[in-house]
Amino acid sequence: MRAVIQRVTRASVTVDGKITGSIQQGLLVLLGIEDADTMEDITWLSNKIVNLRIFSDATGVMNLSVKETGGGILLVSQFTLHASTKKGNRPSYIRASKPDIAIPMYEKMITQLGLDLGKRVETGIFGADMKVDLLNDGPVTIVIDTQHKE
Repeated sequence: MRAVIQRVTRASVTVDGKITGSIQQGLLVLLGIEDADTMEDITWLSNKIVNLRIFSDATGVMNLSVKETGGGILLVSQFTLHASTKKGNRPSYIRASKPDIAIPMYEKMITQLGLDLGKRVETGIFGADMKVDLLNDGPVTIVIDTQHKE
């Protein structure tokens, strides 16, 4: 699993002119799923996302997590995170899981994030043409790949 995590002041996803998910302060998480991903990856990544200390405390130091601040999470599926640009100029998405594998994993991630955060996670619609609107706060953007835990 590959995640791009952005600290935001606000974020929303619109599909066919209707907002499907929105948050105020919190995290916008773009999630790419590949066939090698497991439930262990979901558990590890969810815990990491919810507990990342990237929100400022009273002294201005990034020392608080989204859970501690009461912020929200907006999770958006994004197969293009597994783009390979090694050859030519047209990206290959061969590493990205097909919907029959990716959708159940995406749904499990929604559930796990909700459990870890202690509240409902907002989402886009898997496979839809989504318009993502965000106000990146900082900016703070972090990339995590469960295949390369660093």
